[in-house]
Order: sequence, then C-alpha cells, then structure tokens
Amino acid sequence: SEPIRVLVTGAAGQIAYSLLYSIGNGSVFGKDQPIILVLLDITPMMGVLDGVLMELQDCALPLLKDVIATDKEEVAFKDLDVAILVGSMPRREGMERKDLLKANVKIFKSQGAALDKYAKKSVKVIVVGNPANTNCLTASKSAPSIPKENFSCLTRLDHNRAKAQVRKTHPFLSVGHHC
Repeated sequence: SEPIRVLVTGAAGQIAYSLLYSIGNGSVFGKDQPIILVLLDITPMMGVLDGVLMELQDCALPLLKDVIATDKEEVAFKDLDVAILVGSMPRREGMERKDLLKANVKIFKSQGAALDKYAKKSVKVIVVGNPANTNCLTASKSAPSIPKENFSCLTRLDHNRAKAQVRKTHPFLSVGHHC
C-alpha cells in the first residue's frame, strides 16, 4: 500500500522519543502500513533531532520509507495524513498558568494554520501537548478547512487526576466500573 505521511511535533523531546519507534515498527498504524515519518522541532533542538533521525535510520525499520527532520512548518505539515502534536511549552518554575496558556496558544495557532495551509483536508490530528483540550481547540479553530471531527486530544492524565480526587473525598465510591 501507499505510505502515509505522519508528523510528530516536539520530536526531540522525551514523549515523542518514546513514541517514534512504535510508529516505525508498525505498532501504531499496522504491520502492513508503510510510513513517511516527519519530525518537527524548534531550531535550537535540531542537533538533538538529528541524533533521533540517525537512531531511527540505524533501526532499519522496513515500514519507514523515509524520515524527515525539520524545523520548518511548510516542510513538516505538507500533505499530512496524520499529525501527532506532542510539542508544547512546558511550565517552568515561577511561570504563571496564564503565561503558559499564552505561549501554547501561539504554538497551536501556528500549527493549526500550517495544517490548514499544507496538510490534506482529511488529516487526522491528535494533540498530546498539555493543556491538551485547550491546545486541541486552538489548533482546530486555526484550521477551518479541516473537519472538527478530525481533531482529538489525549486527556487520560486529566481523567486519572479527576478519579483520584473523587476517591480521595469519597473512598467508598467506585469510579469507572460498570456492571
């Protein structure tokens, strides 16, 4: 079959690093699906990203038809079938939540606009970078030509935190178990 073009942002980071091999070995999209893997990160991380690229090449994964490392949105978002938006601004010591949100809005507006301009209109988008709900909404609103149902985000951390809070205040209440 034809290769699908898959983007991972924040590709030099730890979360993306743990995902890339699984994408390349067929665990994510299937053992028969060839992939063109596109790795995007910010310019200061390109040295690290080059190392990640070499590691993937050393693995000689037969499903990886090409691996492209870039810091340019016009290269990264071109003709995408899948975008996994991992990269986001981490909260630093002393940083207020509003400053973190402002930084991430800027990132995900830009990535949403790049999806809108360069990606296939059928692209499937998964937002991983926290706050995932806000970042997903920002990206989708910045990509008006891509159907909203093509956007999703990973909110398991929020789910787990909510369950923990309920258990803490109501220790005998069962959360998430159905008969």
